[in-house]
Amino acid sequence: MAEFGGPRLYSCCNCRNHVSLHDDVISKAFQGRHGRAFLFSHAMNIVVGPKEDRHLLTGLHTVADISCADCREVLGWKYERAYEASQKYKEGKYIFEKLKIVKENW
Repeated sequence: MAEFGGPRLYSCCNCRNHVSLHDDVISKAFQGRHGRAFLFSHAMNIVVGPKEDRHLLTGLHTVADISCADCREVLGWKYERAYEASQKYKEGKYIFEKLKIVKENW
C-alpha cells in the first residue's frame, strides 16, 4: 500500500508554520520586495497588518503586509484594493515572497 504524505504545503521559512496550500497557487510570475514571489488565492496561519497604499510595478494598490501567526516573520502582502481595472483580479489575494516560504510534503 502506498503511503499518503498529505497535501503539498508552503510553510514559513523561519518556524515552519503552514501558511498555504500548493493548490492555492495562482501564479509564480510575480515580483516581491526581495525577488520572485507567488500569488495565492488563500492563506492560513497569518496575521494581516494595517492597510496602506503602495506604488507597485503594476500601479497603485492598497495592500496589507502579512506575517506568520507564530513567529511574526513578514512573508509578503495581501492585495486589498487595485485601482486599475486590469489589476482587480488581485483583490483579496496574497503574495508570498519565494525567499520567505519553504515547501512541505513534496
